[in-house]
Amino acid sequence: MDFKDYYKILGTDRNATDKDIKKAYRKLARQLHPDINPGDPKAEERFKELNEAYEVLSDPAKREKYDLLGQNWKNGNFNKGRYSGEGVSDFFRNFRTSSGKSGATSFSGFGDFSDFFNTFFRNGTDNFGGDFFNDTGTGARRDLEYQIEITMREAYNGTEKSFQVQRQEKCSSCYGTGRTNNNLCRNCGGSGMISTSRQIETKIPPGVRNGSRIRLRGEGEIGRDGTRGDMYLKVKLMPHDFFELKENDLYCVLPVTVTEAALGAEIKVPSLNGKDLQMKIPPETQNGRKFRLSGMGMPNLKEGLPGNMIVEVKIVMPQGLTEREKELFAEMACIRRDNPRVYIRN
Repeated sequence: MDFKDYYKILGTDRNATDKDIKKAYRKLARQLHPDINPGDPKAEERFKELNEAYEVLSDPAKREKYDLLGQNWKNGNFNKGRYSGEGVSDFFRNFRTSSGKSGATSFSGFGDFSDFFNTFFRNGTDNFGGDFFNDTGTGARRDLEYQIEITMREAYNGTEKSFQVQRQEKCSSCYGTGRTNNNLCRNCGGSGMISTSRQIETKIPPGVRNGSRIRLRGEGEIGRDGTRGDMYLKVKLMPHDFFELKENDLYCVLPVTVTEAALGAEIKVPSLNGKDLQMKIPPETQNGRKFRLSGMGMPNLKEGLPGNMIVEVKIVMPQGLTEREKELFAEMACIRRDNPRVYIRN
């Protein structure tokens, strides 16, 4: 009997998550449904295979037996956890010959001998380093990822976040088997898993960036082998009204008056730590001139050295001039007679 690869039928690999399997099934079911392909025997046959594959791979207990025993998983004698702590030799010793003696010269219950080895030795490589024996394999433990929004001030100073997440847990009624007293578990509907809500509290270190991932060990979902994955928090940095972040540097545009720019002044610059910084601008400062405040940028998680703050001066012209102010500007115009366009040529 040819080995029927349920993963191939669904178009996924053995590391596919439950979500990946459900998504693949829905996509193919829409394409192969008999109502979409009336009178097409090939499509009907593929639709049956698709449902057969999904029935097995969507059930954690059936999927685990299939991954171990292959096409004849229904006939194989598999007890979860029985072999997980045993060596390979112990694993094979538990099979019986057709006469009932140990030694495993005949694998009764597995059909074609190639089916068994197709499960463990695919494409010429052994499968003992995969999900079955490796607790950290993709199929064994399930990681979760959530996006969290933080302000630029929180990214600068660090903060603490508290939020609720939904994750799958083993059913407490059937202990993940999906059955109680040989009947489908009413609590989980036979899936062996239930959805629970959990309050998560975590610290966000200073210097995180947009797209930074924070790992919370052991806060993921329980995998098919009982181990729990990790949770990853992906940072979404919200824009700031005054500052713009470029790598480690904070950029801002600071309004100054005409007299401050002309005569020079010491002015206050806001910062993300809540304290104003003092910055001196020299006399005759031009519009658009940039000043650097060293070490006042965003903290650096990797190197430890903070960036700089780059302050661009924007000269704001006064509005609502009094008659006396107009006279002073007119007097200055007579005295200076500057022409900033003298260098412009047609």
